[in-house]
Amino acid sequence: MNECLHAPWRIEYILGPKKPNSGESIFSKIARTNDDESNYVLTRGRSCYALLNSFPYTGGHILIVPYREVPDFTALVDDELLELMLLLRRCQAALTHVMRPDGFNIGVNIGKIAGAGIEEHLHIHLVPRWNGDTNFMPVLGATTILPQALQEIAAKLRLALADETK
Repeated sequence: MNECLHAPWRIEYILGPKKPNSGESIFSKIARTNDDESNYVLTRGRSCYALLNSFPYTGGHILIVPYREVPDFTALVDDELLELMLLLRRCQAALTHVMRPDGFNIGVNIGKIAGAGIEEHLHIHLVPRWNGDTNFMPVLGATTILPQALQEIAAKLRLALADETK
């Protein structure tokens, strides 16, 4: 049986007005700031960082992003690629510990035709999934129910990621 992840509340983001391209992505801007809390940045590495998606498919939806603005994996050097994958693994472990999902969707959209919303800056989606996480609210009511505020999820995940490095 095929399952579909319906996220109709994201249409507001998809169809909403976009700021003109200032020559750099939102991920590059976030990479340069120190305001990790308001940007939901969970952890930073040498060549990449992780943050909560502000327009999540489900609670705990994490984006893993290289600092360098590149459109796809071929533009990364081996050290960047390795750190990106290691950070993905760390974030999956933190989500497992903090939110106890039944599974994950892990994906990358490369190019506009493939669904990339920020096509100039590669990023990996790590989406926790639970049995029955699609119900009538998002499907019929165009409303998502996130059981925790983004700030609360971010704080718990930051703690789990910090504890792991000790």
